[in-house]
Amino acid sequence: MSDVVLETRGLVKRFGALTATDDVSIDLRTGEIHAVIGPNGAGKSTLIQQICGGLVPDVGQVFLQGRDVSGLSTAARAQAGLGRTFQISALCMEDGVLENAVLGAIGAQGASWRCWRGALRTEGLVARAEAALARVGLADQREVRCANLSHGQRRQLEVAVALTLEPKAFVMDEPMAGLGAEGSKEMTAFLDGLRSEAPILLVEHDMDAVFALADRISVLVYGKIIATGTADEIRASAAVRDAYLGEEA
Repeated sequence: MSDVVLETRGLVKRFGALTATDDVSIDLRTGEIHAVIGPNGAGKSTLIQQICGGLVPDVGQVFLQGRDVSGLSTAARAQAGLGRTFQISALCMEDGVLENAVLGAIGAQGASWRCWRGALRTEGLVARAEAALARVGLADQREVRCANLSHGQRRQLEVAVALTLEPKAFVMDEPMAGLGAEGSKEMTAFLDGLRSEAPILLVEHDMDAVFALADRISVLVYGKIIATGTADEIRASAAVRDAYLGEEA
């Protein structure tokens, strides 16, 4: 059996004369963290949107565990096992930590969210949500209003919401954004342990975190993957240094 969990094949997305992704083929394998890096405007957000269902590619396909999910909606891909966290938080800030996690558990069952508060009395959904909160270290914060969490705790809660979907793969959009040095260190350690639950496709600008975490790194520049390799291979690439890393390498 292939160890490829998530794969894109030849993704192309054009906006008028701009080609935002140009024949992008990458894969994510069992137990790994595969980072996608590149300068602003490289096409990273467009790539994530195509993988997660927010944008339909002009050309190309997305596969999850060998299944072509290119025609599925964002919600259907989530139910199929694609867990996503966002650069800008998508949490319900006025609701509690447990309530946010229960929302994810409802989505995992494909149920309607219209009467979701009643789900707080549904034992199975609450148990799934509480298990996810315990996994990310937020069990003691279950009654806290989301708006009162620290930035790092909100990031952890986003992961907990994704975990309720029992994801086969994570797609994470800049989980270090807004974290200080200590917060980034804690999040790096957390993500390092999370890969054993599901592999992570990581889009990130924090190069210290990327080089510490990634088994493989793909570099996206002007919509094209110009290099894929280990951290050492990417550091050593003259093309990558010239296009993006510069002295950071």
